[in-house]
Amino acid sequence: MSTDDNPVLRAIRDRRSIRRYTDEPVADAELTAILEAGRWAPSGLNNQPWRFLAVKRGDPRHERLAGCTKYPHIVRDSAACIAVLLEKEAMYSEIKDRQGAGACIQNMLLAIHALGLGAVWLGQIINDQALSLDALSLDPAQYELEAVVALGHPDQRGSSDRKPLSDLLLEKL
Repeated sequence: MSTDDNPVLRAIRDRRSIRRYTDEPVADAELTAILEAGRWAPSGLNNQPWRFLAVKRGDPRHERLAGCTKYPHIVRDSAACIAVLLEKEAMYSEIKDRQGAGACIQNMLLAIHALGLGAVWLGQIINDQALSLDALSLDPAQYELEAVVALGHPDQRGSSDRKPLSDLLLEKL
């Protein structure tokens, strides 16, 4: 099988960050499938310290979350946002647990793409943990926000460029 025919490799290559969405809601079954994809990410010692909070458009926390980022229009326009958090008591290694959260988010982004939806990983929102956690009505002593994934039905086509692999390799294969 060529790499062009492999659905996983094709999804990795074709997925793009989508920042504009239609007004159509995302079905609960789709949100569940996305969260399940995140749940299956690898974690050190299989500790799975991530926790998810899905907040749909219309929930007051959705609008409050928009006030926590310099990209409020993305949050407001999204059908839902998924806050990806680490539960502090479940963590065992800060670095490994954050790496696991990144894998979890990537799994969700690939699931979103596979479902024909669009999403963007909002990382800037974590710069003010206290404000973001307060907007979500969560205790900062218990949780650390890793990112918010804004998602919905795409109202744009994504685009992206990548550096050639040869520019990224420290040694030739």
